[in-house]
Amino acid sequence: MSHGPDRSFPPALAAALAVSFEYDDGKGVDFEPFPAFLSRAETTDWLRSWTGNPAVDGDAFRVFGRDGTGGYAAFWMLQEHQPLTGQPVVFLGSEGETGVVARDLGAFLWLLAGGYGPWEAATSYEPGWTARSNHELTVVAEQFAADCRLPAPDVLAQAAREFPHFDDFALALCR
Repeated sequence: MSHGPDRSFPPALAAALAVSFEYDDGKGVDFEPFPAFLSRAETTDWLRSWTGNPAVDGDAFRVFGRDGTGGYAAFWMLQEHQPLTGQPVVFLGSEGETGVVARDLGAFLWLLAGGYGPWEAATSYEPGWTARSNHELTVVAEQFAADCRLPAPDVLAQAAREFPHFDDFALALCR
C-alpha cells in the first residue's frame, strides 16, 4: 500500500492528536504528534536510516508522531483489505525498540486515554513511571471508539496477541 498525496489524519486521529501531551519531567507522556503524516519520501529516508538498509521504502508505515528521542509512531500497513484506521499502530524507537501498541485506531485512542503514549506502551525503561488517564483523550475515545473500550493494559495485550511477528518483521528490515 503506497502513500497517496493526502497526508491528513483521519478525523479520530486528528482529534486525539489535537490534545496536548505533557511530558512533565518524565512523569507524563513522551509524544510529539506531527501536523500530518510524513510523506512517503520522508518515511523512506527515516526507515533507511533506522534500518541501515538502502533498499527499503516507506510503504509499510504511515508515520504520525515521535517521542523525544526520535522514535516514531506509525500505522503498520499490514492488512491489505483494511482501511488505514483498521491497521495496527506500532512504535519504532531510536534505539531499536519495537512494538505493536494497538490493534487499530480505536484501540489506540483508548491506549492514549489510559495515559500511555506509543513509547510508554512499547518500552518499560522507566520503572517508576505510572500511567495517568487523560480526561480529554477519554472524551475523544468515547466519541470515536465507544464500541471498543478497553483498559490500556488490555489494549497492549490484545495487540501483542494479534501481531506477535512485528519485532521479527522490523528486525528483518535491518542490515
